[in-house]
Amino acid sequence: MKMGAAAGQLLLFSGKGIMTTQILPADAPEAAAVAARWIRAGELVAIPTETVYGLGANALDPAAVDKIFTAKGRPSDNPLILHLTGAGQIADYCRDVPEIAYVLAEKFWPGPLTMVLCASDTVPKRTTGGLSTVAVRCPESAVTREIIRLAGVPIAAPSANLSGKPSTTTAAHVYHDHAGKIPLIIDGGPCRVGVESTIVDLTECPPRLLRPGGITPAQLREVLGELVIDRAVTAQLAPGEVAKAPGMKYRHYAPAEPVIIVSGSREAAARYIRAHFAPGDRVLCFEEELPLYAGCAPLAYGKEADAATLSHGLFAALRELDSAQIPHVYARCPVGEGIAYAVQNRLKKAAGFCIVDAEAAL
Repeated sequence: MKMGAAAGQLLLFSGKGIMTTQILPADAPEAAAVAARWIRAGELVAIPTETVYGLGANALDPAAVDKIFTAKGRPSDNPLILHLTGAGQIADYCRDVPEIAYVLAEKFWPGPLTMVLCASDTVPKRTTGGLSTVAVRCPESAVTREIIRLAGVPIAAPSANLSGKPSTTTAAHVYHDHAGKIPLIIDGGPCRVGVESTIVDLTECPPRLLRPGGITPAQLREVLGELVIDRAVTAQLAPGEVAKAPGMKYRHYAPAEPVIIVSGSREAAARYIRAHFAPGDRVLCFEEELPLYAGCAPLAYGKEADAATLSHGLFAALRELDSAQIPHVYARCPVGEGIAYAVQNRLKKAAGFCIVDAEAAL
């Protein structure tokens, strides 16, 4: 199959089946239409969102969805998120929808909130990871919503990174992971939030937070009242436990080398890290802490005083540290609520919940 933009047409497959990956700016006039044609043709397109870049396919086509799992190396029981144009599409792909879902959509869509609802028969089990539920959200990116509209189908799109690796927050990250494997990347610039969407399960009463993100537990409680925090937010699921949403079951967001989170005061953490630091190790820390780690190859991913900068910078930093030549990464993790809570979750997943209390260890 050969396909390209009307202007500056690019053939994406050679006679030997080698794929060329095209990058189109999100503001290019033809971007949405080209992407929609690839989606309708059963191919993968990397799409920008406010959270991370997604690897998108026609959510109603099991063969297309299967290409997502193959491209990412993703476990087949890890469910995908359906991206919609708005609340008006919820009833098309979900059944027994509670009224609170529309209340949440009115308040937080378009935006970084995913809701788990009962799936209708129109959604293939390949998309839901074999579950009777489906996760749905409406992305903030105008070009991505337009792609969905023009394609005429919901887009299933997990984060575009290779499975288990740090997520993709720029088009360059996607190209690094998937050049030659997918036909198109829509470049919407760096992602505004920088971590995956908040996921709340509305099939239970009270609702359950399955993954923290850009919409905080406090914001959800303002609408829902009571909210249960799932154990998978703060600990690894045990073998055999069913993951109801992406990012719950497996080690995620991780560079090649072991990551060790060091908690405690700045001074105690620095003493512990310096006492255990070996040649080749790296330190992932807050900007305010850089002077404490002079000579230890520190990399700051944001400011402790501004958790939004940590959210925005985390995955780019983890990708920079993704090297088998690095023995260990000692990481500093924020505390507190809000977006800091989501950063904690991602770092703990990256570390496999390996956390050292520097206060107790010294």
